[in-house]
Amino acid sequence: MLDQLDGLPLDLPEAAQAALKAAGAQWHDEATAEAKVREALALAPDALAARIGAYKFYFYRHRLDEALPHARSCVAFALDALGLGEDWRAVKPHDAAFVGTAVTLGPLPKLLMQTLIATGYVLARLGRIAESEEALSKVVELDPTDRLGAARLLATVRRGGIEEEDPE
Repeated sequence: MLDQLDGLPLDLPEAAQAALKAAGAQWHDEATAEAKVREALALAPDALAARIGAYKFYFYRHRLDEALPHARSCVAFALDALGLGEDWRAVKPHDAAFVGTAVTLGPLPKLLMQTLIATGYVLARLGRIAESEEALSKVVELDPTDRLGAARLLATVRRGGIEEEDPE
């Protein structure tokens, strides 16, 4: 049984894990796969793996309005696990071990930043640019060396989604 995600314990009941695996196996049948994702969430509503599974399902199905609440629930999970309150906007770089290399960065600070990037990306795709920029800017503040790539994504959002051309 999968019991960790990037160093984080998942505490996912076997039945919920089986439902997520079934969702992947039934990917070609959207209704069945979605039912399995919902089953996993019902079985383990507070489990990070169930939340991430739901986010990925809706994101990869291009159902971004439905992916967004799951991305936000992962942000809330990370905030709670880090003891940082409920508002990610209030988080400061010294509040947790946000600085380090990609290898030494702790799993919870990394989770918070990655899920804020996911939230910002979805918001940008939904045309909610100011909200997207706010989430991505917070990651840039927390990750000044840009290990996770938020600065580049933020720059792309600010250019209206146009990728910067590579110099020749």
